Formats: sequence, C-alpha cells, structure tokens
Amino acid sequence: MNAVIETHQLHKHFGNIRAINGLDLQVGQGEIYGLLGPNGSGKTTLIRLITGLLHPTDGRIIVLGQPMPHKGVLAQIGYMTQASALYEDLTIRENVAFFAAMCGGVSRQRVNEVIALVDLTDRANSLVRTLSGGMKQRASLACALVHSPRLLLLDEPTVGVDPQLRATFWAYFRRLADEGTTLIISSHAMDEAERCDRLGFIRRGKLLAEGTAVSLRQQSNTPTIEAAFLHFATMEQTENPSQGEANA
Repeated sequence: MNAVIETHQLHKHFGNIRAINGLDLQVGQGEIYGLLGPNGSGKTTLIRLITGLLHPTDGRIIVLGQPMPHKGVLAQIGYMTQASALYEDLTIRENVAFFAAMCGGVSRQRVNEVIALVDLTDRANSLVRTLSGGMKQRASLACALVHSPRLLLLDEPTVGVDPQLRATFWAYFRRLADEGTTLIISSHAMDEAERCDRLGFIRRGKLLAEGTAVSLRQQSNTPTIEAAFLHFATMEQTENPSQGEANA
C-alpha cells in the first residue's frame, strides 16, 4: 500500500482520559476510509492529530511522508470540521474565496465550481449568519474542497444534508478517490459505511476492527454493519470492562 497516513502506537491523553489509546492505522492513496463509532469514541481527536492541530502524547503519525505536525503538508490537506468554521459576517463566496487565497493558486472558476457542487450557487452572496445549519455544512465542505487537496478529512460531512444532495456528495467523493485523493470520513451513520473502501470501528480511542464492509460482516457473522459494530464493541467491553469512554 502506498500509505498517505500512518500511525504507530498513537496516544492522546487529556488528563486521565485516553482519547486515543495505542492506535495503529494505515490508509493508502485514493482510498475512502470510514471511521465509524459513537460520539466520544475518539474520531475527532484522531482527525485533529492527523492535521497536526493536536500533538500526540506518545507514538508517531506520518502524513504524506512527513511526521506531523509539519507546516509543508498543511496546504495539501482539506479539513471539514464537525462544527462550522466559517466567518459569519462574510458571504458564502467570500468564505470560499478566502480559503482559496490562503492556499494560493486557486482560480475564481474553481471557487464557483465548488459552490455549485454543494448546490449553493443561488445563495453564494448570502451572509453565512443567515444560513440554515445544513447550508453552513455545505459551505464548509466547499471551503475544504476548493484547493483540491491530496488528503481530505471530513468530520460528519453529511449531517443535516438531504438524501439527494448526500448522494451527490458521495458520488463526488468517489470521483476524488478515483483521481488519487485520499479521504478520511468520520461518521456514526452506519448506512454510509457501504460507500467506503475500508472501515475502522473506533471506540474508547482504539480500533475494534478494520476491513471492508463485507469482511467485517463476515468476521462478526452479522447481517449489517451496525450489528457488526455492536459485536466487536461487546467483545472489547468484555476484554476491557474497566476502561472509560474517550471524551473526544
């Protein structure tokens, strides 16, 4: 595998809370990797470690061949946060153009393309503070995509998005992967798991299991991804009954 992301015995502790607890992960180029787990399982903390926004307590993380944090890698990463990171008093177009300018070398045409992709062309000149939650989610995605990153990190990207637009998003994610972009998509929506190339079930800051949706169902002898997750979570709970949940 031509690895874009590698973690080796990665730990991140917040006091007594082990948000990430000895996690080993490898994600290849052009792969859509789904991080599935409940709220508080460590998904967002892991994504922040990958971006270099957090420093690990212990272990190593390598992104695009460089140990993180690494300033030179940041321009090649697109990150859509779970909470809106937009400027409320700017329009959608101004927000997307600002992120494009921060990265450099992005054309006005590309700004218009990503606004159209998230179906916000008619609202491009609206102030962000006037938008619904779902529209803000879509605008955030446009900002993450505008500079055509090699690695795209999406934290719950389809929350508040209607089913038709969600299908459009996933078709675009697949096209990006086919063109060589690597995507990490965190979610607690099990129905999206089938769209990923590989899945990592995460709980208490650990990978419970990893593989394709088909292989995980087979390993657990269960009919659905949700049932497979519960199977592996029950196994982990039995083996480590005293450890508290991560709070991240």
